[in-house]
Amino acid sequence: MAVVITGGTGAIGSAMVRAFSKSNDVAVIYKSSEDKAQALKEETGCGIYRADVSSQEEVKSAIEAVIKDYGHIDVLINNAGISQIKLLGDVTVSDWNNMMAVHLGGAFNMTKAVIPDMIRRKKGSIINISSVWGVHGASCEVPYSTAKAGLIGFTKALAKELAPSGITVNCIAPGVIDSPMNNAHLSEEEMKELIEQTPLGRLGTAQDVADAAVYLASAGFVTGQVLGVDGGFY
Repeated sequence: MAVVITGGTGAIGSAMVRAFSKSNDVAVIYKSSEDKAQALKEETGCGIYRADVSSQEEVKSAIEAVIKDYGHIDVLINNAGISQIKLLGDVTVSDWNNMMAVHLGGAFNMTKAVIPDMIRRKKGSIINISSVWGVHGASCEVPYSTAKAGLIGFTKALAKELAPSGITVNCIAPGVIDSPMNNAHLSEEEMKELIEQTPLGRLGTAQDVADAAVYLASAGFVTGQVLGVDGGFY
């Protein structure tokens, strides 16, 4: 099975790369973290391909290279993302457009590039990484919450469209994950409060999300679903 993972050098992305690499061919799409990409390649044997997912031209070139190297693509995981904490009044037009371009534009560009091959082969799995904030919204994260909510709508509509071609489309909505991104934006006190709001009493891990992705990639009769990996947060 050939798996393409965008944002593969981040905490969640690299955990998915390691999980899938145990028994599959994995292609990592990265934008700027070349050192991390090379380290993953050495560790797991994955292929690495540089592309800005918000650029349709760069995505097209990367996917053409992946198909040339692996012959086909069985699984696409749209994981690339950025975050920002700001009051909406402080969000600039550039902030907003960049958030939408990476999360929604990236998923659109990647999916559009891989589905012709999947449709031709009448099989495939697409997994979009949303967030608990895409389901419930987060104060001071309006652009991020909006983009992640958009991925859920994208998932549900595309699942219906591609089902006749034997392709499943699902979404993972992680809760509060112990990751550099969250640690950079949230204080220790805020993290403690979030743990207290999580019934399982702990932060999620990148491996928790990776396990869910592995399941969905082979769950042939599951499509159009949003799987919350959030410790019961909501």
